[in-house]
Amino acid sequence: MSIRFNRQPGLVAYISCGDPSLDTSRDVALAAIQAGADVIELGVPFSDPVADGPVIQRASERALEHGTNLAGVIEVARQIREQSDAGLIMFSYLNPILQFGLQKFCSAAADAGIDGALVTDLPLEEAVEYLRAMKAHKLAPVFLAAPTSTEQRLRAIAKHSRGFVYAISRTGITGTRQELAGDARSLVERLRAYTKLPIAVGFGISTPEQFVEVGSFADAAVVGSAIVQTVEQNPGQEAAAVSEFLASLTGTTQSTAAGS
Repeated sequence: MSIRFNRQPGLVAYISCGDPSLDTSRDVALAAIQAGADVIELGVPFSDPVADGPVIQRASERALEHGTNLAGVIEVARQIREQSDAGLIMFSYLNPILQFGLQKFCSAAADAGIDGALVTDLPLEEAVEYLRAMKAHKLAPVFLAAPTSTEQRLRAIAKHSRGFVYAISRTGITGTRQELAGDARSLVERLRAYTKLPIAVGFGISTPEQFVEVGSFADAAVVGSAIVQTVEQNPGQEAAAVSEFLASLTGTTQSTAAGS
């Protein structure tokens, strides 16, 4: 498994695959890795992304218009794996996986070198078959923990997660925010009681100050909407723009960007 964090905090980078093209998404992922990303979340576009804010919703719509599907995203992962050993997580709603076939998905993901998956709308209580298939193919199931989660639920999430636990810094939809919710720190502290896995905090991280703040209490920061927005605003220069943004976020400098 390639899920590991080499800095404090680690960096998990979310990419809306297929926006504006799968080739561009591959180049953006490689640029993000070069700029310090430890894990790439490959977002599978979905027609009804209820957990996502307007930035990722627009990206999903554009990707679907271009014909992006789960098989195409898996192929992008394969191409990234040929050039990098960074962590690769499939980030999807349940419907595309069911349409593809659960066993087929797990087999194809493992074959492509993917490390695991995060299925945003799959409740842990309904994940028995999913967990069995993931385990059979040595894939890491990553689950979301929210500030509203009970202690019993946090314990179960910790028990069944592999790779890392994704702590949502607040309730609601994704999107950049001026400041982090205070719930994030207390949620991480609660999770620590149940797991030794790294804990990544996401939902709204978009500034160097927020990145540093997350590093003071969590193992990694997840950056999503800010990356997707950078892609949207820099047509033709997506990979270079994402590399520059992430380098500014983490305080590193990169002279070149993969695929730029």
